[in-house]
Amino acid sequence: MKPETINLTEKFSHFTEHWSPKIVGEVNDSYVKLVKFKGEFVWHHHEAEDEMFLVVKGRLCIRFRDGDLWMGPGEFCIVPRGVEHMPVAEEEVHVLLFEPRSTLNTGNVRSQRTREQLEHV
Repeated sequence: MKPETINLTEKFSHFTEHWSPKIVGEVNDSYVKLVKFKGEFVWHHHEAEDEMFLVVKGRLCIRFRDGDLWMGPGEFCIVPRGVEHMPVAEEEVHVLLFEPRSTLNTGNVRSQRTREQLEHV
C-alpha cells in the first residue's frame, strides 16, 4: 500500500458538526481524528488512555480542576489518563486528536455528546 498525503484543511471542510470526531488515519493501535469544538464539552476522564490535542485552527482551552490551559494553532498538549478535564472553545476550533482506538470521546461519562461509532473522512 502506497502512503498518501492527507490535507487537514480539505478534511475539515467535509463536516460541520461540533464535538463529533472523524477518523482520518490509523497509526498502529491508535486513530488520528479530526474534530471541531465550539462551546463547552463535559467534565470527564479516561481510565486507560492518554489523549493528545493538537490545535490546527483557532484557540482551545482545556480546563482542569486546578486551572486552565490555553493553546493556539500549532500547539498541543497530552492529557494523561485519569486526569479530569473539559475542553472549551469560545469560537470554533479545529483539533487533531491522537489516541488509542479504544478512547471514547466522553471518557467515563455517557451523554448526548458520546460518539461510540466514528465516521471516516
